[in-house]
Amino acid sequence: MVASDDAGDGDAVGSGDTPDSGDIPASGDTPAVVSVGAATVDRTYPVTNLPAADGGAYAPAVEESFGGVGANVAFACARLDRSAGLIARLGDDEVGARVAENLAALPVNDARIRRRDGTSTHCVILRDGDGKRSIVTAGESARRLRLDDADRGYLADADAAFLTAYNPDSVHREALDIADRAEAPPFVFDLSGPLAELSGRGAREETVDRWVESAALFVVGEVAAESYLGCTGGEAAETLRERGASRVAVTSGEDGAVLADADGLYDLPAFDVSVVDETGAGDAYVAALVDRWILADAPAREAGRFAAAAGALNVTENGARGGLATRTEIESFLANR
Repeated sequence: MVASDDAGDGDAVGSGDTPDSGDIPASGDTPAVVSVGAATVDRTYPVTNLPAADGGAYAPAVEESFGGVGANVAFACARLDRSAGLIARLGDDEVGARVAENLAALPVNDARIRRRDGTSTHCVILRDGDGKRSIVTAGESARRLRLDDADRGYLADADAAFLTAYNPDSVHREALDIADRAEAPPFVFDLSGPLAELSGRGAREETVDRWVESAALFVVGEVAAESYLGCTGGEAAETLRERGASRVAVTSGEDGAVLADADGLYDLPAFDVSVVDETGAGDAYVAALVDRWILADAPAREAGRFAAAAGALNVTENGARGGLATRTEIESFLANR
C-alpha cells in the first residue's frame, strides 16, 4: 500500500536535501530487484511530425498511459519473474493518486513509495508515425525524492539495485555510499539522458564519474554517451572500460548496442520489428540485462541478445509498458530467429 501523508516530513516545498521521514511501514522481505526512480502518467500525442525549432505539428488525439523509468524497470523485472520493488515519490495531486492506484495493481512491491505535497512528475510525449518520440517531463515529485533509513536498508538487502540518472544527485550520492561497501549488491546505473537534461534534477557529472567505477553495469544511450564522452558505440564502451567500468552497455536504438566486460567488446544488432512506439524500449532492455547479465551471470552475448529481444518486443505496442514481455515470450521470439 502506498503511504499517503500530509503531515510535515521535513520536506517542505522548495527545501533542499532534507530526507523523507522514515514513517512508512516496513515492507517485509526485500525484493530481488530494487529500482529507484519516477512513476508517471504519460500523455502521448501522435503527431504528424516531430517539430523542429520554431516549427509545429498536429496531434489528432491524445493517449494516456503509465510510465516513469523507475517504475518501468521494476515492472519489466517482475514480468521476467523477478520479485521487484520501487522507491519513488509521488505528489498529493490527482496524478499521484492515479499513479499510486496503478502501482498497487502491479506485481511490484510498493511499500517504499510515498505520497507527499506537490505536483507529481508527468510526461508529455510527441510521437511520429515511425514511433520516434520527444519527451518533456514536468512536475516536482521525482526531483524531490530523498532516501530514508528504510530505503537505504532496502537497497542494501536487494540482490540487485537500479538507479536512473534522473534521480536527484543526493539520492545517487547515498546510493554510491552503499554500492561501495564490500558486501553491497550489484548496482546498475543508467545514464538516461544528456548532461544538460539532467541539470538541476539529476546526477551531476562528477557523480556519473563515480558510477563508472562503482556500478556493476553502466548503461548509456547514444545521445547521452555523446554528451558525456564525446563519442558513442564501441569507442564509448572502450572509454568507459578504460575508466574502470566492469560491465558496459552502450545502446543505439535500431542500430543495436555494444556491450563490454573484462573479456572484450561485443557488437550486438537490434532485431528488425515493426515499430509502433519507442517509448520504454530502453527500460525493457535494461531490465533484461539486470535479469540475464547481472543476476543470472550469463555471457555478454547471450544477455545482450535477450535484452535486444525484450526491447524489440516492447516497441511493437503503444506506451512505455505496452509490449513488456515475459521470459517465455522473449524465449519464443528468440527461438524463431
